[in-house]
Amino acid sequence: MNHNTPLSPRPLRHLSEVHRRVMTAAQLRSHGVSTADANDQCRPGGTWQQILPGVFLLHPGPPTGEERLHAVLMYAARESSPGVPAQPGADDPHRPVYAEAMITGHAALALHGFTSAPPLLSLETLDVLVPRLRRLRSTGPARIVRTAALPTPQHVAGVPVAPVPRALADAVSGLADAGAVRRLLTEAVRGGHCEPASVVRELNNAKLLSRPHVVDAVDSLLAEGRAIAEDRLYRMVSESGLPDPVWNVDLRLPGGPHLGGLDAYWPEQAVAVELDTRAPRQGLRHDDDALWSEYARKREHLERLGITVVHITPKKLRDSTEQQATVVRTALMASADRDPAAYVVVLPR
Repeated sequence: MNHNTPLSPRPLRHLSEVHRRVMTAAQLRSHGVSTADANDQCRPGGTWQQILPGVFLLHPGPPTGEERLHAVLMYAARESSPGVPAQPGADDPHRPVYAEAMITGHAALALHGFTSAPPLLSLETLDVLVPRLRRLRSTGPARIVRTAALPTPQHVAGVPVAPVPRALADAVSGLADAGAVRRLLTEAVRGGHCEPASVVRELNNAKLLSRPHVVDAVDSLLAEGRAIAEDRLYRMVSESGLPDPVWNVDLRLPGGPHLGGLDAYWPEQAVAVELDTRAPRQGLRHDDDALWSEYARKREHLERLGITVVHITPKKLRDSTEQQATVVRTALMASADRDPAAYVVVLPR
């Protein structure tokens, strides 16, 4: 069979450019190419090559980075029905659909734009996330990573990619270098890819918080995340025209007990803002629950004294700054209609 002969009367225009260069055995059969013919093309001196079991590269040269990504996904993806490959979606006819498979780990972070992740072309293997019960083995450029529940993938350059927190956990699982772990986690937060709590939750689910070098990196991550959230809070108050509060204070009853620390407080209106930067730390859900109970007890105590507490998460500050400023402004305006709050002592924290 001549390499330039059309594969079959079935048109190829529904396929993306890369899918004219990388195809599965099932796709080739759907275009009239038998397995025997495909294998003949892959003999020494042939014009094709088999890059993974059942996946063919339809040219003799080395695969590009894009071809490797799609080859790994073709190998790992579950076909929609026996012998029939999943077709592109109606919303994007040139984007292939890969059922139950997505790129994760370092390759996913590179696709998400992480500068601290190795470049795609430097990776000998690409991590691909699949359901735990899939019968697949790691081979060639494909490293199989299993999970009980697949996350919803994000699409980057036409490739399904694990969300950043999950990709980070899969990348960190293979790292023993504390500096490399810290750089990845710091870039995730500083670059605005995700919030610290979501990263720590994935590390916790992956049982990585028992590793000392990961715990050290998490400590830096949480400190970085709080600093970024505090900066966003400062900018929200300034840019929204809210009156200046007192920042980072402790409240006490005169001659009485400590009431708790607050990130911002308006004494005349008795309105407080508290940033919620909780994250599970030791793999125990009740630790997180206990910290939330502490938040709730403090809030209830302050509100019994007539102090309004506005609870804001770093994610809300990032994604809906104007809405959070409106919540604070409404609380400040409503103070005129409330009974005066109890007198409290305000101390720097």
